[in-house]
Amino acid sequence: MEAKSAQDDYNRVKEDLQALRDDLAKLTKAVADGQKSNISSLRDEIRRESREALDSVRKRGDEALHRARDAGTKAVHDVEHQIEERPFLSILIMFLAGILVGRLLDR
Repeated sequence: MEAKSAQDDYNRVKEDLQALRDDLAKLTKAVADGQKSNISSLRDEIRRESREALDSVRKRGDEALHRARDAGTKAVHDVEHQIEERPFLSILIMFLAGILVGRLLDR
């Protein structure tokens, strides 16, 4: 009788160990799936924030380009206006600048 009781206890322990293995496998799978989900959501968030940062930088770059283009256009217009107002003085200044550049290049 004692042998049968010991055998029954052994079988119960064996079944309990198998149940623990199954539970551990399920837990491991659940944790892995949860981590995959977290990684996926983190990756999506990083992509979204990167896209927003790129859009912001692109917008600032476009605004700076427009400001620079407007400033350049205004500068060219101002120079044209100055030349139209004082053509003789403009020719004289360009002549002197040419002489100066020529002397610098001779050295």
